[in-house]
Amino acid sequence: MSTPTQPPSLERSDDPVASPVTTTTAAPPAAGTPAADGQLSHGLKPRHLSMIALGGVIGAGLFVGSGAGIAAAGPSIVLAFAISGLLVMLVMRMLGEMSAAHPASGSFSVHADREIGPWAGLTVGWLFWTLLCVGVGAEAIGAAGIMGSWLPGVPSWIWVAVFMSFFCATNLAAVKNFGEFEFWFAAVKVTAIAAFLVIGVLAITGVLPGTSSPGTANLTGSGGFFPHGTTGLITGLLASVFAYGGLETVTIAAAESEDPRRSVATAVRTAMWRIALFYVGSMAVIVTLVPWNDPSVVKPGPYVAVLDRIGITGSGQLMNVVVLIALLSAMNANIYGSSRMAYSLVRRGQGPRALARVSGGVPRLAVLASSAFGFLAVLLSYWWPTTVFSWLLNMVGAAVLVVWAFIAVAQLRMRRRLEREAPEQLTVRMWAFPYLTWLTLAGIVSVLALMTLDGGNRVQLYFTLGLTATLAAIGRFRRRRAV
Repeated sequence: MSTPTQPPSLERSDDPVASPVTTTTAAPPAAGTPAADGQLSHGLKPRHLSMIALGGVIGAGLFVGSGAGIAAAGPSIVLAFAISGLLVMLVMRMLGEMSAAHPASGSFSVHADREIGPWAGLTVGWLFWTLLCVGVGAEAIGAAGIMGSWLPGVPSWIWVAVFMSFFCATNLAAVKNFGEFEFWFAAVKVTAIAAFLVIGVLAITGVLPGTSSPGTANLTGSGGFFPHGTTGLITGLLASVFAYGGLETVTIAAAESEDPRRSVATAVRTAMWRIALFYVGSMAVIVTLVPWNDPSVVKPGPYVAVLDRIGITGSGQLMNVVVLIALLSAMNANIYGSSRMAYSLVRRGQGPRALARVSGGVPRLAVLASSAFGFLAVLLSYWWPTTVFSWLLNMVGAAVLVVWAFIAVAQLRMRRRLEREAPEQLTVRMWAFPYLTWLTLAGIVSVLALMTLDGGNRVQLYFTLGLTATLAAIGRFRRRRAV
């Protein structure tokens, strides 16, 4: 099979054969203006990008997947989130450096293509596409579960079909629809998590009426800080990695904004405090207020368990509404991100040519292809109702680590090249380069190695590595055929 030629009408911002230093493009049209034929629109406004960047760190993995992580790791889930949070802060800084220098809808896939080789761009791009599509399925299962608890008479597959159809349709219409939904979804999530943290701190200190401070009883009791030892910490670490997965989407969305370089720079520069506050902070509040082995931590979930324990009437159901919004937000973002990644790949000759067709500024066939797994999710939940959600979370977690490794390698190469050839493009710089980049790579490899210590994690690691090796082989084969 020969490599397809690139459609002449497509924009060149993702073209890896363009000048490696600079890419001259016309200024993007104002937000909301029609896109030229065959080109993505620039319909995302600054307020969209700002809220997507802020709300993007409050996802389904935090609200839903963290319960399984707490049950596995106990209080050490705080350490797991801190370790993975440090990794993702460094990765986002590297990605921000590359994306600010060269904004592209394919983000790190384009950077890997340019700096490592086309096989690397294909591998990391389709791997990320796969994990986003799997994420859509996991989120559809979670959202259907919440609706099922409210309306048990309605089969879960109906809810999956309704949610998938709605968000598929909105993403087919225009990118500004994605931006508007994410803006309001993010506003609700940010408000909810901020309120949760304030209430939690008041309860921990005993200031909240009707509560007394639990002290360190829940942190040191029931097996101590590491109740399941290293194995539990590793499982919690993987759950936390998935919770962070998807932050990369903001660098994809920035390519369709009015000012991509500034949008990316702003997002990555504020990542540190957002991760520390929303993730590590909320995990600390949960395991301090609720025993880690309380069944309610897994179902209905850790946030609902906390609010129910401190006696806030009706807060559990209100939190379920927030969790549902977070799941729907993640579905919306993953459909968007996966469709843009697929579009970027195929327009570089690394996938079915038909997916590169753009109509009304939207790659509609790519949106449909990226939505397909979500419609399959109900079958997975029917076949494996008790295990599919946690299995999907862990499988995606391993894939996220591989994606991060490609980002680190690409950043090492791009930074050295830009320092020689175009230092003015380095508007965002990785801290303590190259030492922290190498440290990040070592951390990623260490987490992958730790996965081999547990049987369940080992199977999922091998699945991810097998998929990565297969994609790399396809990329190298296509490259040889094209030469």
